[in-house]
Amino acid sequence: MEDKKGILLESGTNEFEIIEFSVGGVFYGLNVAKVREVINPVPVTFIAKSHPNLDGIFTLRSRVMPLVNLARSLNTQPASEDFKIIVCEINNFYVGFKVDAVYRIHRISWTQMEPAPHIAGSDLVVGIVKMQERMIILLDFEKILADVNPEMNKKMSAVPKSTPELISIRKTKNILIAADSRMLRDLLLNTLHTAGYNTISNENGLEAWTQLEAIAESDQPVTDTIQLIITDIEMPQMDGHHLIKRIKSHPRLKDLPVIIFSSLINEEMKLKGQALGAYAQVTKPEIEQLIGIVDQKIAY
Repeated sequence: MEDKKGILLESGTNEFEIIEFSVGGVFYGLNVAKVREVINPVPVTFIAKSHPNLDGIFTLRSRVMPLVNLARSLNTQPASEDFKIIVCEINNFYVGFKVDAVYRIHRISWTQMEPAPHIAGSDLVVGIVKMQERMIILLDFEKILADVNPEMNKKMSAVPKSTPELISIRKTKNILIAADSRMLRDLLLNTLHTAGYNTISNENGLEAWTQLEAIAESDQPVTDTIQLIITDIEMPQMDGHHLIKRIKSHPRLKDLPVIIFSSLINEEMKLKGQALGAYAQVTKPEIEQLIGIVDQKIAY
């Protein structure tokens, strides 16, 4: 996994790498930027009264982390008794995912990723990539983690205490949001609305860019319509980094502050975000910190 730094630090490619794996005979993909390593089975300690989707905890190089049984999260059965563990760092949280098998790494464009279908049972799917030989499903690993970790949900819905004066100012501000995860998007919208902000919601970077271009083409100053942008990184059609690059290259949009709110914030990604001109970068699920930064920029 050491070679992943190259793609992480390339600016504006609108490409990413996924590691392909299977569970229950279905092929899935996970962004390589979240993966630390793939290991063979290790001893697992069962924890009483833990979430049913957790097999227990295990130790890897002195670090204790939970093992999520992905088959149970997906309400399916493993294809065999053999399995691998994909060790990930998501939201600064180390976790292992138990999968049937791990195959290869694919480098693809975000334009190849189609949005998740709006059908029953698709709440864990954020996108689909059609390869020549098969279809790979990309999962909402933040939601999978939030389902087994109640503390993450608390952080995602925390709203800092505010004065009536601050709430009054917030009600005059409009924030554009770009996030493909339905869970994240709904939580952001609900929390920002509770705080007093007005929001404009988009499901991916391309949708957000189309809306921003329309705003820029109007006769009104851009900041009369929108004062700030919050974007995820992983999104179909256009990722957050490519969206920022386009914004900062546009003569009428370049001064809009953009905040990255993502589970991919680590040292390498921070460098890339800074190089592209992001105003701030906040790791999910620290939404209280996010609102504090938004307040500092447009409400004070």
